[in-house]
Amino acid sequence: MDIRAKVAIVTGAASGIGAALARRLVAQGARGVVLADVQIERAQAVANEIGAGRALAMACDVSREADIQALVARTREHFGQVDIFMSNAGILGHMGGFDLEDELWDKMWKIHCMAHVWAARAVVPDMVARGEGYFVVTASAAGLLNIVESAPYGVTKHGAVAFAEWLRIAYGKQGLRVSCLCPQSVQTDMTARGSGSAGIDGMLSADHVAGDVLSAMHDEKFLVLPHPQVAQYFQGKARDHDRWLGGMQKLYAIHAARKG
Repeated sequence: MDIRAKVAIVTGAASGIGAALARRLVAQGARGVVLADVQIERAQAVANEIGAGRALAMACDVSREADIQALVARTREHFGQVDIFMSNAGILGHMGGFDLEDELWDKMWKIHCMAHVWAARAVVPDMVARGEGYFVVTASAAGLLNIVESAPYGVTKHGAVAFAEWLRIAYGKQGLRVSCLCPQSVQTDMTARGSGSAGIDGMLSADHVAGDVLSAMHDEKFLVLPHPQVAQYFQGKARDHDRWLGGMQKLYAIHAARKG
């Protein structure tokens, strides 16, 4: 897709990958970008930096479908239409597994999975009717490979990848482009206290990752893998799942020993 003169919504845009995506979109010619986040003051600061004429900050809690519907409606009122939706918001994985409380599982389910579903409900029908649109899901390498520290994070990020795949399968022949971002550790607020097992191959800047996303959009490529090692790990998992699980068990043991 040529993003020049397009209108985009970016969720989780107050900082990190979301803010970097918003900056890159405008720098490469987007007509307008809406920066959506629960941290509206920080989102507004990024919008001010980009420029009031082309960037607009809006408060949005993606764990609420009504907020996403209102976000899309206000964007259409202001800019006319939505050409690109970057469903980027996420929360940090809490350490633990099935022992973690249901409220946390539910929160991650809503933010990492249902937020993508609700956003698609709000924008995909109109994109398909026009024969053009782009939907970007920020998942994680954890969505392809899992993660040893947090069961709900790994599970819900798997769901994000699966939904992105389904969108591409169902609507890819009707003009909808879909990409799924699956990085390992990225320098954001979420990694300020350390990258954990996700940092095994180093930490990338948010701007680097945003650049990879826009390159993938230009080529209309589905998987965005800023850490190229993820593709190798994913292929290894497919070739010998039991061996891969054994390697992950070793990684889990190392993490558990450090935690203990």
